[in-house]
Order: sequence, then C-alpha cells, then structure tokens
Amino acid sequence: MSLHPSSPYLKVPAGARWKDAVAGKPAADIDPHLAPRMQITPQQQVASAGSCFAQRIAEALQQSGYGYMVAETGPGFIAEADRKALGYGVYSARYGNIYTTLQLLQLFDRAYGRFEPAEPLWRNAEGGYVDPFRPSVQPGGYASESECLWDRREHLAAVRSMFEQLDVFVFTLGLTESWLSNEDGAVFPVCPGSGLGGEFDPARHGYHNFSVAEVSEHMSQFMTRLAEVNPRAQVILTVSPVPLMATFEERHVLQATTYSKAVLRVACEEIVRKHANAHYFASYEIVTASGDSNNYFAPDRRSVLPAAVEHVIACFRRQYMGDAAIPAAAAAPRAATPALPDQPMCDEQLVMDALASHTAKGQA
Repeated sequence: MSLHPSSPYLKVPAGARWKDAVAGKPAADIDPHLAPRMQITPQQQVASAGSCFAQRIAEALQQSGYGYMVAETGPGFIAEADRKALGYGVYSARYGNIYTTLQLLQLFDRAYGRFEPAEPLWRNAEGGYVDPFRPSVQPGGYASESECLWDRREHLAAVRSMFEQLDVFVFTLGLTESWLSNEDGAVFPVCPGSGLGGEFDPARHGYHNFSVAEVSEHMSQFMTRLAEVNPRAQVILTVSPVPLMATFEERHVLQATTYSKAVLRVACEEIVRKHANAHYFASYEIVTASGDSNNYFAPDRRSVLPAAVEHVIACFRRQYMGDAAIPAAAAAPRAATPALPDQPMCDEQLVMDALASHTAKGQA
C-alpha cells in the first residue's frame, strides 16, 4: 500500500516521523527539535529562572561564552567561594528556585510595585528572619527585620534591571502543586513551617494544584507584562524532567508527577501558540523519552546524571546557538551506576531533610 501523491504526509520532515527521528537511534543522537524560530547571538543578554533543573541550564549558559546576565552579584566583601551558597550567580538574580508560573508572575509584580504580599516575613527556628518568597538564599536567615527588608529591596531592583535589559529569558517550569496565602493569593516556594521558616496556619495558608488553564493564564500575563517593559524580549520555555520529591495529593507520587508534567507541557504549548516571542525547548522529552534511563537518572530515579545534562545542553546549543552537532561526549558509554554529581540547590530537598530530621528525633 502506498500513499497517493496528493497526501500531505509526503511533505512532512523526517523529524516528524518516529521511524526516522527516534527508532533505533542512540539516546544521545535524539534531538526533538526542528528548525528554530530564533537564534541567540554572543552579543545578546540571556537570563534564566525556574525550578531546580534550571540551575543546570544556567551553569551551561554561563560556561558557553555567550552573554549570560547576572544582575545581582552581591557585595564585594563576599568571598567568591561563598557566593553560590548565598544564592548569588545561581540564577540571573538572587530569587532562588521559581517553581510555578504564578510565582514568576508575582515576582514581576512585586518588583514593579503591583503586588505587596500580606505576609512579608517569616521567622525560622533559630530566630532568624526569612524572606518567604526566597527562603533558602540566606542560610540561617537574616539577623534583623530591617536587614531582610533592605536586602529584598536591593533584590527587586536587580530583578527590574534584569527584565528590562535581557534579550532572552529562559524559564524552566517545575511544579503545579503550591502553597498559597488565603489572604491575598501570594504563592510560596515551600509550605510555611516546613523547615525553612514560617508557621503553618490552616486559616491563613492553603494548598492548591494548578490546572492547565491557570498555568497558561499566569504565564500569558507574565509575557504581556514583560513585553511592556522590554518589547524585544524572547522567552524560551522548558519543563523540568525531575520528578516530584513528594506530593500532597492523595495519590501515588508517580501519578502526581505525570499529572504535573503533563499540565506544564500542555501549558507551554498553549503559550507558544499564543505568543510569537515564546519558544519551547524540549528538555523534558530529551531526558525522559530517550530510552536511556540507566545513564540519565541515578538509582533514585529522580536525580539527573551528567549524561542527560550534557545531552540537554548539546541540543540547546544546537537549537539556539548554531552548534552543528551534538558533541560525541554526550554519547560516550557510562558506568552502570554512575557517580551522583553535586545536585542543584533545591528547596524541596531542604524541606525533606528537615522532615527526616524531625522524624528521627521523634523516634529517638
């Protein structure tokens, strides 16, 4: 049986056919992208934000020789070795991990004075002051309320500078599950009282799992606001391949992960179709659908290994930076159980560590 010469499927590119694009290919040779709609030049300023996996993209961009923007470098007296532990240079500004599109939208609105959350500070167990919207950037907390608020003002000024000066913004969507303020809808990166600061109050705080419509609407509002202050900005969206560490849903964590990633992926598609300056980069597909789970994930089936990161970055460079081929290093054979590298700073991990410590004390 053969197709009639008039069939439109005769004109689809090889990348649109599974047999040609995926079947039988080594994992590292799979690049799930067709022709790009944009290119990043060395002269352009690239900024990034997002969930834990976004740190891998930030690291690669900083090492690429391209113009990675760091708008918040920190005081000069901080030793270079200590800057990353304090959140400087991890991303383009010191906002820590941004897990949801509403968190990103509210960051923009806080930076431009459109939103002033009703819960401005937390206290931690040691008495330190904590910024609820970036609770892990200052280990141990701030010494005083005034120091915390001053640092936040400096931070939000840097965020404004970043949004206004960037040419390309890379945002990695990570989660749909969130904890919100019942008073004004402010979204926190972690549940209050989970070890990083604050105290959970069911009258003030609530759980919410965002839908496709909500994620898409929040991101669309951000795109509109960004265009108001920076009409030239291009936005690259990607979905973190890292599974949920835990879920608050009454379902298995694997089901919760699948739901969350599906929502984020569909929302990205809606945004790209709606906004001409939005682009999708398939890091989620590269890591999870390549068929090389032994080399791409550690035995915990969650931590992403160097081979996967190399593959993602090679595809990113090829798609947006003009690299002609995926480096052979990405295809090199790996040990059956590769060594686990240093993992990105992750609020979820800090919360789970605090929970484990609390449980251990209760059993002692």
